[in-house]
Amino acid sequence: MTTHEHPPAPELDALDALDALDALDGIVRHTTVDGIPTLFAPRPGEITAGLAFRVGHADETLPTAGITHLVEHLALFHLGLSDLHYNGATASTYTLFHVTGDETEVVTYLNSVCAALHDLPMDRLETEKEILRTEAGSRGQGPMSSMPLWRYGAQGYGLSSVDELGTRSLTADQVRHWADTRFTRDNAVLFLTADRVPDGLDLTLPAGHRFPTPAPSSALPVTPAYLRGEDGHLVFTSVVRRSTAAAVFAEVLGRALFQDLRQKGGYSYSAEADYSSRDADFATLTAYADALPQKQDAAVGGFVDAFARLRAGRIEQAELDSARGKLLKRYDVPDLGAALLPSYALSLLTGHRSLTPEQHRDELRAVGIDDLREAAREAWDGGLLQVPARGAEWAGLTPAPRFSPSGVSGTLHPSLEDDDVTLIIGAVGVTLSTPGGLVTVRYDACAAMTTRPDGARCLTGLDGFRIAVEPTLFGDVTAERIAVLDKAVPAAAVVPLPARPAEEIPQPRERTAPDARTPAGGRKQTEGRKRSEDREPAAGRVTGHFVLVTALATLWPVLLVALVVNGIKDSSPMGLAAIAGCALEFLLIRAARNLYRTGQPTTPQ
Repeated sequence: MTTHEHPPAPELDALDALDALDALDGIVRHTTVDGIPTLFAPRPGEITAGLAFRVGHADETLPTAGITHLVEHLALFHLGLSDLHYNGATASTYTLFHVTGDETEVVTYLNSVCAALHDLPMDRLETEKEILRTEAGSRGQGPMSSMPLWRYGAQGYGLSSVDELGTRSLTADQVRHWADTRFTRDNAVLFLTADRVPDGLDLTLPAGHRFPTPAPSSALPVTPAYLRGEDGHLVFTSVVRRSTAAAVFAEVLGRALFQDLRQKGGYSYSAEADYSSRDADFATLTAYADALPQKQDAAVGGFVDAFARLRAGRIEQAELDSARGKLLKRYDVPDLGAALLPSYALSLLTGHRSLTPEQHRDELRAVGIDDLREAAREAWDGGLLQVPARGAEWAGLTPAPRFSPSGVSGTLHPSLEDDDVTLIIGAVGVTLSTPGGLVTVRYDACAAMTTRPDGARCLTGLDGFRIAVEPTLFGDVTAERIAVLDKAVPAAAVVPLPARPAEEIPQPRERTAPDARTPAGGRKQTEGRKRSEDREPAAGRVTGHFVLVTALATLWPVLLVALVVNGIKDSSPMGLAAIAGCALEFLLIRAARNLYRTGQPTTPQ
């Protein structure tokens, strides 16, 4: 399921947005440099500058994932071993080039970045791709890493959970086009901690337009929802409207979790919450707690209880005052205008309102307990909870989908490792039938399909479900059946991968007793929604049709024996009738077996 949560924001005019900053006069000043909106405010010492563009991971597709990061690396290459204190960063909705140094160093850095963006060093393309793959391999996966994929699917904001596939197949033309259309003067904002714009800046970039933040998708049919995660970690995320009350609630929630889970219960060492902007109108609320295996259930219970208390409005005034005081202290800093420059620049990029410090203080002072109660309810209603132990239905949460609602018709290809696993290749998609349920990727909703010269294909749906088609692990997956996939999947979704060494091509394992939780070979055959270990215990496809056919297959032999016995008593010839009855019983058993395995009564062709 990949519906859109909210309509996309209208396209923004950068200079109109800059005019809205007139209210900040006396705090920050603004102008334009080579057509780029520029904010500046003084601060003693070296200058810090940032050139931000409204483009990030969420603007990409799965096949091009990493293209923004790649442009960032290429733009910084010529700076090499410079003594400058500089870097670049690619986030979900923006890319930032930043530097700290004297005026000459800042000018040199900014001019170099813009010159490189205009003429990227494409001779470095393959080398930088390899560097990005190395960087990704060294990052590792944290307990929160899969949460965007579960919420958004393998698209938009969910791409922060997936590998940068674009580092495998992006061409020079694709990278140039991305730089020419996204890294433009109309899609940028510059900020500097200085009392004036330095002389000598040459920030010449192509014209373009300001891109609105992407419309969010949803892979969760129902919220609040939960999923099973790693032992030792409890993670909660929600999407809330951006507001001062929601920011204060995040502080109150973090303090409540710390008090209940660490100080009182002793279940957790870390217990915290965070509020961060997602786009112009919505923010992501994140809460986290750790726990030892023997304390996990208690930690989940304590977390749910703490949230329930806040949703009921049982919040002490001291809790509100403490959280509000912490946020107010952010304005008690020297050179306030310079400190607020990054925040104002990103608000300008995304189209979010910019408040003066006094306006924000007034909003903080106006937040009451009723506001926090409503923020708590909004957060819980849209929440996704990752629990390390048992389920969370008892808390009113719905399991996040681990399997697809339906399969496709097509040719059946039994697993060579597990009799209970079947691959179905059809005209509209691919389904993997496992004892736990069906995983389906439809061709018209395929985010990406990787290909190998040995015939292997891995399809990932927009909803985040993934199926690996390994010809060596399934029966009769011929070149003709692989050709069906190649023809049906849109060319833009195909990502060719290099040949694998022979020893890396998977081979069927020796059959062993099946695991009670996960089908044999499950990790190789599919990762379902990101993680194979998230599967529920095997339950087959116990549908209404399956129950009906099974009942008939059970009752028919009894009826058949009665008919044969009565026929013998009456001296009636029963040979042909008995044979026909046995044939019918065979068909019923076969239909029940197919319904259990694939959800279909017959073997589709």
